[in-house]
Formats: sequence, structure tokens, C-alpha cells
Amino acid sequence: MLFIGDDWAEDHHDIEVVDPDGHRLARRRLPEGVNGIATLHAIVAQHLAQPDGDGAGAGALDASQVVIGIETDRGPWVQALIAAGYQVYAINPLQAARYRERHTTSGAKSDPGDAHALAELVRLDRAHHRPVAGDSALAQAVKVLTRAHQSMIWSRQQHVNTLRSTLREFYPGALAAFSEEGEGLVGIEAAAVLAAAPTPTAGRALTQTKIEELLRSAGRQRYVAVCALRIHTGLRSPQLPAREGLEVAYGASVSALVAVITELTRQISALAEQVNAHFGQHPDAEIYLSQPGLGPVLAPRVLAEFGDDPHRYATVKSRRNYAGTSPITRASGKSRAVLARHVRNKHLADALYGQALSALTASPGARAYYDERRAKGATHHQGLRALGNRLVGIQQGCLRHHQLYDENTAWVSNRPDQQPAAA
Repeated sequence: MLFIGDDWAEDHHDIEVVDPDGHRLARRRLPEGVNGIATLHAIVAQHLAQPDGDGAGAGALDASQVVIGIETDRGPWVQALIAAGYQVYAINPLQAARYRERHTTSGAKSDPGDAHALAELVRLDRAHHRPVAGDSALAQAVKVLTRAHQSMIWSRQQHVNTLRSTLREFYPGALAAFSEEGEGLVGIEAAAVLAAAPTPTAGRALTQTKIEELLRSAGRQRYVAVCALRIHTGLRSPQLPAREGLEVAYGASVSALVAVITELTRQISALAEQVNAHFGQHPDAEIYLSQPGLGPVLAPRVLAEFGDDPHRYATVKSRRNYAGTSPITRASGKSRAVLARHVRNKHLADALYGQALSALTASPGARAYYDERRAKGATHHQGLRALGNRLVGIQQGCLRHHQLYDENTAWVSNRPDQQPAAA
């Protein structure tokens, strides 16, 4: 067998090839892309050539005898390694850093040194790690789309926060106009009005009739007059003026931020359509959508982050550990503490937290489970984490048996008149 450590960077890969005894066979820096992969295949062929049937010459290569450790699980390079038939282990960067400390205590770090540590890790400790999951192309496509969709939502929120801070400095009337109802500064009302009146002077000049026209042009159809009156009142509320000459500068900043937020909102909607189109084609889509708290936004995210490899999670505990919903225990001597996991997949954690929160109103069983936790002294967030952990287990059971969620079956263990069904 060959063991390869691959320390990747934006434009190159440092690799080290070792044999089963840990002897270094090759160390190279390869360019990213087709040429780099071709060179890697050539190095593998050079050291993995097998004798043919009569003991002379080179026979067929067994790609499964090549084990590669790399600190990522996605990208065309990783997909090319998997397509070649190699065993690929995606090592968490935190685990790789801790393993590197086994080889040096001086704190020294280099790309070739990291490649060596990764090669040794997969040679000696691969039994404690999992190879890259064999998710379907459809699941990977959903993952790409959902991550782009979520990242764009986070980016929009950052710009909204910047806009809010800017308005607080010189235009508090706008905050009063868009904070009471609707979607606030993200909504179509704020975008339409602030684009037309980015300064307090322009805002006071808007009549209620003009505001109604702006709202209708933006797509508002119901309660237009009521909404326009609220906005008109907020824009004309008394406020301290900015220093002379600064209002125009602030107004230009507001106009730019509103334009960016408007475009981000448009692209978020376009990505959401692509997410739903791809997710709807997946055979497990109905199972995910049947789960309490999962709708057209969260269900694709949960599928994408868990993946659809049926052999990836051997047990419910494995799925919960990957999700980061199961707690960890730190014990030493007489000290023992049960803590939440903070090192986890942030995309999945965010989706599962949202599911747990939504399930409180969507599922009586989930609500009862949460209330029981709160009655035992858990905080709101602790109760939601516990509920999310339980929902992950229910989801695993539904996927394993290819069954839709059933409220009575899912929460039978919480009913005092029944015992849990045998597995």
C-alpha cells in the first residue's frame, strides 16, 4: 500500500508518499489542476506497479491500495482522487494540527511538514477517521447551492447591519419607519423608500401619496395606505440633524448599501429556486420535508450537510456526533462536566437549531419534550439543543426505514402509557 499526505493550497499541493513501514518514497510540489493530478498518478504508478502473472513486468494497478489524507472534502481535486479509486480521508484541520504536534514540539510548521504529518496520520491512525463519503452527484449539487444560498443570506445580513448602523448615526427616523412590522430593512418597503429618499431631507419631502406609489411599484398589494402612513410618520419624526455637509455623504452610503441589499435579495431568490429544483429530484426529499420544523429552506440544507451516503452513519450516535447536537463529557479525577459541542459543521448546526425552534409549534411531541427539559432546569438554548438531538435520531430512523415522519410513532417513548418499540 501507499500512503500519501496532501497539504493543499490555492495553487499547489505538497505531497509526500510513504510505504507501510513509514519510509519516504517521494516528496513533490504539484500544481493545482489537470497537470498536477496527472503527475500524482504517475508517481503512484511508479511506486505501486505490481508484477504480472509470471513474475516479470508490471501488471494492473490497484488504486484502492492508495490512501490519501487531505484537509478538505470538496473541490475538483478531491473529486478527481475519488474518481481514480483512491481511498481519500478528509482530515479535520484541528485534528491535523494536533497530530503535527506529535512530530515536533518546537512549533515549526511548513507545507512539506504538514504533508508528512498527514501521510503518517493515514498510515497509522486511519482506523479512527472516516473516508470521504460517497454522496451522490445530486446531493453534492444541493450542497453547493444551499451553502451559496446560506452564505449569501449571511452576507446580506452583514450589509443590513451596516445600513442600520449608518441610519442610526444620521437618519433615525428611517429606523422608526421600518422597525415595527414586516421584514424591516430587508423588506421591499425599505428598499423602495430609501432608494428614493436616502437622506432625512428627502424623507421629509415625501408625501403619503408618493410613498403609496413607491410601495405599489415595489410589489406591495395589501394595506398600502396603512403602511404608507406609518412610514410617513416615521420619516417626519423629530430627530437631531447631522453636521452640515455630511448628510449628502451619508445619503450616498445609504444608496449604495440599499442597492447591494436589493441585488443580494434578488440573487437569494434565484438561488432558492435552484435549490428547490434540485432538492425536489432527490428520492429522500419527501422524508426530509415530513420532519417537523423542516420546510423548503431548511430541509435541503439538512440533506446537503448530512449527505446521502447510506453507509456514512453506522449508528444514530454517529449521526448525532457529526451533527454536533450530542453533548460531550469532560472528566478528570473528581471533576466532571457535560458540555455542548462547539467544534462542528456551522451550516448544519444552524439548520438544526432552526428546525428545533420551528418544531416547537409544528409538533406537539417536540413541544412536550422541550417543556420537559425546561421543567428540569434547562435553559431555552439547552432545551433546543436537546430537542435538536432528538430530532436527528428521529430523522435517522425515518431514513433507515424509508418512512415518512409520524407524530405518534416518533414520540411514543415520551408517552407515559407506552414503552419504546423494540428496535
